Amino acid sequence: MDFQSFQEKYNVKFKNEQLLKQAFTHTSYANEHRKSQIKDNERLEFLGDAVLELAVSQYLYRGYPLMSEGELTKLRANIVCEPSLHKFSVQLGMDKLVYIGKGEEATGGRSRPALLADVFEAFIGALYLDQNFDATLNFLKSNVFPTIEVGAFSHAMDYKSSLQEFVQKQGQQVSYQIVNEIGPDHDRQFVAACYIEDRHCGEGKGRSKKEAEQRAAERCLTALKQTEQ
Repeated sequence: MDFQSFQEKYNVKFKNEQLLKQAFTHTSYANEHRKSQIKDNERLEFLGDAVLELAVSQYLYRGYPLMSEGELTKLRANIVCEPSLHKFSVQLGMDKLVYIGKGEEATGGRSRPALLADVFEAFIGALYLDQNFDATLNFLKSNVFPTIEVGAFSHAMDYKSSLQEFVQKQGQQVSYQIVNEIGPDHDRQFVAACYIEDRHCGEGKGRSKKEAEQRAAERCLTALKQTEQ
């Protein structure tokens, strides 16, 4: 994949393609090409880190109105951490576009998580500079935030424990039941129902039984909190 096909695939069009290439230029490559005065991506990474944190904060604030400050902070931290940014970078094929030095390449730098996480941040910084915050947000909405929606970060929020604590105050108990399985074996989804005592409280889907139960607990907890308001 080259930069042209990358932009076409993800529906972005840089006005300044040199800025795009700079986002993918590691210091090791810039150091090997000093005579060409090639700029590395470290300053873009610095900017992208701040832009990404604001974008994710806005997304979570608007998308999860019942979450407390502590819950929002915890979830954001799981989204912008190095393992997550590395994962986004690989999913988008950024590892194939990085300019790295020969020595760095020889030692496996192209697959190094920290390097690829930095590239993702640098790209976000470059996109923000080349266009604006809204364009950056649109890119994230199309290519990153859906990953959050399907529960990739459900480990950050333990809704089952939160629900258990919530209902125990009323002296009640929570239980779960897998009520359906959807799709072929290679793409199976489970449907879990959540019950408070014998009362059906919510359902959720997931690619594992645990994820489905977390989703069911989340819906139940949301409904209970809305009732309290």
